[in-house]
Order: sequence, then structure tokens, then C-alpha cells
Amino acid sequence: MAASHEPLLRIVKRGESPFKLKIFVRLISVLLALVVDALFIYFVTGLNPFSVYTTMFQGTFSTAMRFSWAMRDLASLLLIGIALAPAFKMRFWNIGAEGQVLMGALATAAVMVYYGGKLPAPLLYTAMLVAAVFAGALWGYVPAWFKSRLGTNETLFTLMMNYVAIQIVACCVNIWRGQASGLGKLNMKTKAGWFPQFFGQRYNINLLVVVLLVVLMYCYLRYSKQGYEIAVVGESENTARYAGINVGKVIIRTMILSGALCGLTGFLIVGGRDQTISTGTAGGNGFTAIIVAWLAKFNTFYMALISFLLIFLEKGAGEIASAYNLNDFASDIIAGIILFFILGSEFFINYKPIFRRSRHETITKEVG
Repeated sequence: MAASHEPLLRIVKRGESPFKLKIFVRLISVLLALVVDALFIYFVTGLNPFSVYTTMFQGTFSTAMRFSWAMRDLASLLLIGIALAPAFKMRFWNIGAEGQVLMGALATAAVMVYYGGKLPAPLLYTAMLVAAVFAGALWGYVPAWFKSRLGTNETLFTLMMNYVAIQIVACCVNIWRGQASGLGKLNMKTKAGWFPQFFGQRYNINLLVVVLLVVLMYCYLRYSKQGYEIAVVGESENTARYAGINVGKVIIRTMILSGALCGLTGFLIVGGRDQTISTGTAGGNGFTAIIVAWLAKFNTFYMALISFLLIFLEKGAGEIASAYNLNDFASDIIAGIILFFILGSEFFINYKPIFRRSRHETITKEVG
């Protein structure tokens, strides 16, 4: 009789999944995504799926220049993911990375506009860096203070601050450039504040900084005392307080760090990549990086792989749209299906389905 009351399907949370299982589940998810994509490509667009996959691959790897562009975009996305990692591990849902990056970029641009050509290059770069980091840290500090003192909802608070940042940037851009929605290249004649060439490209400095921060953030979260406090607060604030940890201090300190790294991203984008500022400078990476940080479980080395995958899908979708004259929606669906299956694989890594045993199996087990 007991078996009749057992549900047909139960979902049970796994313990820590073995590394081999994680790899296996993700590989299966990618293969299934490719099969579904092939069906969509063939029956909806009438194209050869293998040709489309080849074209997608070429979006990143066909030339050295395209690969370098992918690395350039990866640097910005990955750095924002690194910035979000400590806040998310603390279970502080920082949805304001977009605004924090914009404020860092705006501070960098302001220094370039008002002090470009007036300060020696080393001092100008230092001022740009300090201004960007301070602006991003301030934009992270405000919601952290309200959360720690008044218990506000950090998700809504940080999300709303994105829109405040966008309006501030739009206002400053209009002041600097009349009523234009964006600026041209800053200091075009003097190139004051532009990063120097490094192995042929200015944005290679961005890559160097990001590689360094991947290692530093991994060590900070895994081996430092502050990283341990972040983990304890993330598991349970009550447990943290019982252990003598000042939760409010940890929240503020961690969000200052998260905002400062987002501000640093704005500095690298303006000085090393775009040399301009607009409301679209962050490019939506502040939201995409949430996927990066969450899928990687805050492991910065995994973040690098996931960031590369997302950039690869983005470049591939663009190449498909261009090569086959498809609209952006069709090409984005092809990339989105792959991402959907990868996201879905996390369910099977963290949970396992258990089906109800048949009555015959139940009786056999009881008899045995």
C-alpha cells in the first residue's frame, strides 16, 4: 500500500557532483543542442546544418583578427563576471554591474576630457584609474549601505541604479557633445588617455589585466580570510553572526570590491578599447555576466571558459546572419538553443529524478 502513495516522479537534490559527471552532463547537453539546432536549421531555414555550424565556427576562428576581436570582447565580459563573483557568493544579488561599469567609464572619460593633454601620461592614467575605481566602488557602496543598515532589497536597488547611471551618462554626453547621443573618439588628435599599443593592440592590456585578476580573485575567494567570511555570510547570516563576523561590514566591503572592479572594467573599455563613452558602453555585459558567474559557481577559471563560449555564440550568430542573409532573430535562436541546453544541464548536475518503482519491483524487494 505504501507504494501507491509514492509519487510517480520525485526530484532529489544531489550532493557534490563528481567532476566527471559534470563534464558528461554538459557534453550531452551540447550534443542535444546541436541536434535540435540542426532540426531547426533544416526545417525552418532550409539550410545545411553542417554548413551553418562551419560558418558559426568561422565567426571567431576564421582569421587572427576575428579571434583577437573575440578576445577583446571576452575581456570585458569576464572582468564583470569576476567583479560579480564575491557579491554573488555572499548571496548579495548585485544586478547593478551595468551601472557600475558605466559610472567607471564616465569617470574615465571625464578625466580624459578635462585633463587630457594637461597632465603627463603616467599621472593621467593614474587619475583615470583612480576616478573609475572610486566611481564604481561608490555605486556599489550605496546599495550595500542601505542593505546592511535598513534591510532593503538589493536586487531592486541595484537594478534601479542602472537607470540612474544611464541618465547621468546621457546628461554628461549631451553636455560634452551638444545633443548627440554619443561622443566621437575622445582626444582624437592628441590620443591623451589612450592605452599604448601592446603586442599590436591597445586592448591587449585589458587581456593581461583580466588574466591576472582571474588568478587573484580565485585565490581571494578560496584562500583568504575575507573570502572565508564571504562564504559564511552567503551560507547563513545568522551563522556568521554567531561566529563573530560583522555581517554589515562584510556586505559593504564586498560590494565596494565588486563595484570597484566594475569601475575598473569601465576604465579598460574607455581607455583600452573604445576611447569614447555612451549609454551603451557596457553593452549589456552587466547582465550577461550574471550567467557567467552563476554557471561557473564563482570559480573564475570556469568563468573564463563560459565567457568564451558566450562570446563564441554571439560572434557565430552574427556570422550566420551575415553569411546566409538571415534576420537576427533566426541566428540568435540557433545560438540561444545551445545556451538553453547548457543552462538546463545545471538542473541534472544539481538534482536527480527518481521514478516510482512498479508494484512488481516493490513486492520483489519486500520479499527479498
